[in-house]
Amino acid sequence: MAMKSLGLTKLFPRSWKNNFFIICACIILFILPIWSKDYVLHFLILAFFWAYLSQSWNIVGGFCGQLSFGHAAFFAIGAYTSSLLYVDFGVNPWLGILIGGIVGSVIGLFIGFLSFRYGLKGPYFALVTMAFAELLRVLVLSVGFTHGPLGVMIPLSEPGLINFQFSSKVPYYYIILIFMLVLTVVVQKIYRSKMGYYFLSIRENEDAAEALGVDTFLYKLKAISISAFFTAIGGSFYAQYIQYITPGETFSWHLSVEMILRTLVGGMGTVLGPLFGSLTLSFVAEVTRVVFGDIIPGIHMIIYSIILILIVLYFPRGIFVWLNERLFTKRFEDESEIQFDEKIMGEGE
Repeated sequence: MAMKSLGLTKLFPRSWKNNFFIICACIILFILPIWSKDYVLHFLILAFFWAYLSQSWNIVGGFCGQLSFGHAAFFAIGAYTSSLLYVDFGVNPWLGILIGGIVGSVIGLFIGFLSFRYGLKGPYFALVTMAFAELLRVLVLSVGFTHGPLGVMIPLSEPGLINFQFSSKVPYYYIILIFMLVLTVVVQKIYRSKMGYYFLSIRENEDAAEALGVDTFLYKLKAISISAFFTAIGGSFYAQYIQYITPGETFSWHLSVEMILRTLVGGMGTVLGPLFGSLTLSFVAEVTRVVFGDIIPGIHMIIYSIILILIVLYFPRGIFVWLNERLFTKRFEDESEIQFDEKIMGEGE
């Protein structure tokens, strides 16, 4: 019951009021670009983009409990695969995104097989994933067909949905919004499935799960392959949006840390936690930059770090978990007690 309270069941019970709220929120998100300027749209695109990446990492790190510090490698694989296919071979970007996701998933299976086959877990698995990301970065810098340290620049073409290039930011906004919503639905389906319960059992106690008959090796491979697939798709979107990628940027450990941090702030192992965490940190970072950025160089980063420390200290399980327990779970428990008391009193009469 405690695990179920962290998902959508408690947050969005099946009642017309909550369904109405969800519908209104979706309508607002889809009509928001009508009144938004390019600056606001760029901010929202990046916020949704980080929410998407955090949700991708949450599958293997939050649900399955495998702490990966190498998700930047999957991100870069997706970005480079789609970009090189388009620049060097003329492959449609949409097909390149799908191929990039598949390649990322295969690499994830390879890394997972080598790690889980020899029982690596915890900090050892984290170090292995980080080492693989660094290894891939060196390979990309050394191999000629990846364009080396110069990176890959996507040439401009006729704007349109087929070419994944647009004259405004509005289409990019809708694409990443749909990506984020679709991934959230997928994560919710995983959470409510047998595979999701196996993931959670591995996270809580892998030895106990294996003793009960769970094939922990197989399901950890499933977790990292699914997570790598969606992370690579996120890298492909980023490449098409920015239209220029370099090894130093796409393989940066900063990307992996940001995915973990935003998931941690929102609530690891929850369906909506990564979204809450990403939107919160994006908003805090932007506000501190705008308000304090011109006062003293770098002061906004110090203030942002202090706010981040306070969030971690006062919400150790995540902002979403705190909101869920304070605003929703308690109310449902009170309503259940009232209904139970009324039933007892009715029987007594």
